[in-house]
Amino acid sequence: MEKSIITTGKTIDIAIESALQQLGMDRDSVSVTVLEQAKAGFLGIGRTDAKVQVTYEAPDEKPAAPRVALSSASRSKPKQPKIEKKPEPKAEAPKVEKKPEPKVEAPKVEKKPEPKAEAPKQEKAAEPKVQRTYAPAAAGSNEEKIESFLKGLLENMGSQAVPHAWQEGEGNYCVDLTGEDLGYLIGRRGETLDAIQHLANYSVNHNLDGHVRINVDAEDYRLKREESLGRYAHKKAQQVLKNRRRTTLEPMNAYERHVIHASLQDMDNITTHSTGSEPNRRVVIEYVR
Repeated sequence: MEKSIITTGKTIDIAIESALQQLGMDRDSVSVTVLEQAKAGFLGIGRTDAKVQVTYEAPDEKPAAPRVALSSASRSKPKQPKIEKKPEPKAEAPKVEKKPEPKVEAPKVEKKPEPKAEAPKQEKAAEPKVQRTYAPAAAGSNEEKIESFLKGLLENMGSQAVPHAWQEGEGNYCVDLTGEDLGYLIGRRGETLDAIQHLANYSVNHNLDGHVRINVDAEDYRLKREESLGRYAHKKAQQVLKNRRRTTLEPMNAYERHVIHASLQDMDNITTHSTGSEPNRRVVIEYVR
């Protein structure tokens, strides 16, 4: 059974988080419809909170068993005390001497040899992670300029990660950050990694005649994120097909919105578009006939 609740908050995210706390669910288990956007007003006058409707699937309620009303007669009758009956003495039966029965030999049963237990199969040991090899950047090349900038940036961030850059196609360069404790360089939903990539593109292109595109990654985060976003998009699209009602996803950056659009572009009866302004721009998934 589908149910929904309406919550408000200073922002849409706060309103959604309030609904999730009330329901005890996570963001992937519900669909959100924005009813009203938050308005700041003038000097605090006329400010209105954001309002959202959060829809979720609830198990069907079982009908309560009907109560049987007692008649006035049954209620008025007092309960009579139970009288315990003393057990009557049992008469002892006369002892009868039993004659020994003749012994009957059981037929011999040949035991079949038990099958030998097979030794448990040993699980294959996990394959060791393949270490990538990187060619050193040539002196004066774009790869060297990219690595040099990122080394200085990472040192100022207090990180000992090492950048490795290589060219992949015309005007495109990839960078892989290696080392320990790369989690904080990735950040929440890759926000720190996106910032590092943005600074690298701005700084390197500022000192070049042409224009290059730099993609910075760590621990294959971007590939894993694309796979996760693809699964998330198809799950939400299936909910839209079932309910025939559009849903608005959480705010995403341009790269993540592109992954959502690309994942659902070939899906029947589904269309997507973006709404809102940065940094709260979102993807809307709609049902079409």
